[in-house]
Formats: sequence, structure tokens, C-alpha cells
Amino acid sequence: MSAQFSDKILDRLLSLHPKLIDLTLGRMERLLRDLGDPQNQLPPVIHLAGTNGKGSTQAIIRAGLEAAGKKVHAYTSPHLARFHERIRVAGELISEPALTKVLADCEKANGDLPITYFEVTTCAAFLAFARTPADFCLLEVGLGGRLDATNVIDQPALCVITPVSVDHQQFLGETLAEIAGEKAGIIKRGVPVVVGPQPEAALEVIEARANRLGAPILAYGQHWHVYTEHGRLVFQDERGLLDLPMPRLIGGHQVMNAGAALAALRCLGVNEAGCEAAMTADWPARMQTLNTGPLVDLAPAAELILDGGHNPAAGVALVDALRPLPPRPLHVICGMLNTKDIAGYLTPLAALADSFQGVSIPGETATLPAHETASAARAAGFEATAAESVTKAVATIVNTDPAARILICGSLYLAGFILRENG
Repeated sequence: MSAQFSDKILDRLLSLHPKLIDLTLGRMERLLRDLGDPQNQLPPVIHLAGTNGKGSTQAIIRAGLEAAGKKVHAYTSPHLARFHERIRVAGELISEPALTKVLADCEKANGDLPITYFEVTTCAAFLAFARTPADFCLLEVGLGGRLDATNVIDQPALCVITPVSVDHQQFLGETLAEIAGEKAGIIKRGVPVVVGPQPEAALEVIEARANRLGAPILAYGQHWHVYTEHGRLVFQDERGLLDLPMPRLIGGHQVMNAGAALAALRCLGVNEAGCEAAMTADWPARMQTLNTGPLVDLAPAAELILDGGHNPAAGVALVDALRPLPPRPLHVICGMLNTKDIAGYLTPLAALADSFQGVSIPGETATLPAHETASAARAAGFEATAAESVTKAVATIVNTDPAARILICGSLYLAGFILRENG
């Protein structure tokens, strides 16, 4: 089957989207009931929420489980190049025929009733997972937690909450405590919860809900520790110490993500060999070096780095990842959505960058226009201009600095465009 079949169904489903997003589980529960409640037919679920690091943490957990010989379903969002990336069935990206089938089944069951794109595609993922045997199912929250479409699992095997910071305030609340309360909504009675590094205000809220529900807490700095020593990653919990290679994923924040993943793997009974294999996990658009494609051909002596982080905490993490790299002039190409805190994201980067070019994200109606991105960057301390496209921006940089370090950043939607264009 051609990818056109699933694309056409996805386009039709998008037309059913309510005019305003109102976070509720009612539409999910209705459609799942009409589909035979596939969410109750899944293998043991590991449910992940948090502002940053969910995807990377999930990828590391999956690598560890698969190294231990387990078949693993995984659900993540958004996709970068193709929708199929969101649904991994027993270790493999969902096939086009399987995706077309579950989408068609969801469309038929839903009819023309209002439902969000994320809700109906989450139902499709549950159908795909319920129809194929596996040992575990990894579910990543889309937005928040308490009222997220994935939060229909009554009794997961384990919950994981990665670092919480301020993002999506229009849906989750203005304060860190309010946002943490939404993330903590995935915690279920008696189910262990691994908690990554948190600001105090967020940790208090998470711990209060876990205690109220009798959910055992495995919190960073209390029940597990992770740090680097002599170029190695050291993890310690009540089971003992692990001396492991550094994660393949770059940056100090990935050390913390690896720590949360290791805490989860240990809770699930994965041995040291599986934990070591987990460090080889890859996750695209997280400080990813581009090695092929038209942009690389355009700038063969340059170092091209792609990152999809897009909130203030991601900006800080990006700086922490860039500082230890060998010295090289840094040129930033950035495109962001108009719903994001651009000043909060860009300000930490200003001290490192030699130049900045703002771009619009192709094909995205919610993109911040290139000139507005450049204006915000100037306000944050950059010497900034607007560029017609990423290609034009790269060409401008290598014309004066052929061996530059070029960072393309600001949005997963921009990252997805770059990955599609560069194979």
C-alpha cells in the first residue's frame, strides 16, 4: 500500500478536530468503548510524563528492555518525518497496511463525531498494540498528563515523570505547581513512580499525589543517583552501583534522562547487561549531527547539529550540551512556533552564538515569522537577521566561515522538515 492511504485517512480525521482543544477524557472513553476497549488488552504499560526528556528517556528504556530480549510497543509524539514514527509495534515502526487498517477502524467507529487528532490516533495506537503480542508497552504523554489521551490506563506497571518546567501554560496552568499537578495526574494507586530531577515546587506536588495514592516513589537524589566520573556514567540505587559507558545521546540533561531510564529498568528487573546496552539508544533531533543530505553537501566542512528543544529549560540544556564541545564558532538558525516562550528559550544561547538567523517553519501555520524570530533574538542579545530558508541561512554562514558549527534549532516541526529534506 502507498503511504497515501493512511495520509488520506489522517487528513479526514483532522477535519473532526474541535474548534477549541478542551482537555477531557470523554471522547477517548467513548471511542475506546466502541472499539472494544483495546487499552485494557495491552501488555504491562510504562507511562511517561514530563516537560522535557520524555522521548529520550523512553528510547533509553526501550533499548534496555529490547537488549534484555523483550518485545516492546512504544508510542510517542510528535513525529518528525512520517506519522509512522509515533507507533512502534513489537520493536518495529508500524507498517503502512497496519496503520491504514487501525486508522480506518477508528474512523468507522467514530463516524463524524468531534475528536482531536491526538485522541483518535492514540486510539489507533492502542488498537495496533492490542492486536500484536509484546512484553511491555511504553506510552508517552502528549500534553500534560491528568487529562491526556494516554491517561486511560487504569493500572500501569510503572510511571515515570521526567523534569517538569513551564510550557503549554494555556492548557496546564501558569505556575510550576499547577503544571506539575497535571503531570502527576498519571500516578495511579499503588503503582511505582520514577521521578527525575525536579524543581522543589514541582517535586512537592508530585510527592504529595504519590503519597496520597500509596504509590512508591523512586526520586532522583533520594532513591537513586546518577553522575559522571572519568568519562563514565555512574548510577546508584538501593540495588547497588552501575559503572556504565556514557549515553550516546549528548548533553548533561541526557545523563539525567539516562538515570531515570536506569531507575525504571532496575524496577522492571533488567540486569546490568541490559542497562549497559540502554546507553546505546538513539533519539533523532536531540543534538543530532547531520551526516548526509543536501545541507551537508552545501557545507561539507561545517558541523551541522539539529535539535528540537523549544522551551526555556530546553534552551538551558542545549547550552550545557554545547559548552563541552571542542571550540568552534557557533552560528544559530532558529525557527519557532508562535505559542512558545521564545525569549526564555533563546536567552541562555546568546552568550555562545557568533550569529543568529531566524527562519519560518515551512508548512506550519503556527510558525513565528522569520523577522519576528530575528527581532526576539536581538532583544535576547544576539546579532540577528532573518533568512528566507534554512538552506539560504546555511549558505550565508559557510560563505564566510566554511568550518562553522551550525545549530538548527527551536522546534520539533522544523527538525522534522530538515530530516525529511535530508533523508
